[in-house]
Amino acid sequence: MSAFVRLNQAEFEEKVLRATQPVLVDFSAPWCGPCKRLEPELEKLAEALGKDWQYYQVNVDEAGELAGSLMILGVPTVILFVGGQEKKRISGYQPLSRLLAVFGKV
Repeated sequence: MSAFVRLNQAEFEEKVLRATQPVLVDFSAPWCGPCKRLEPELEKLAEALGKDWQYYQVNVDEAGELAGSLMILGVPTVILFVGGQEKKRISGYQPLSRLLAVFGKV
């Protein structure tokens, strides 16, 4: 079972921007090869970061307006939101070590 729950554009404000804990959002697309390669790394990251965080995946093909408003210029893009604000962002395939270096220190 994936730690990342599918999220649609209508749920974004409530579940991400109003969240009281850190939220990691994976913006990806089903046709994206690097996105598929990144998924297992993100699962390991979620396991390392723990249950105090929330994890969502947004399909940019289904949420184009949201992706545009957040300036998602390529997929995969992973964004950390804390207190409704973007804190960190990384794009492209990244190994677990890089993901931990970027998101492991909030």
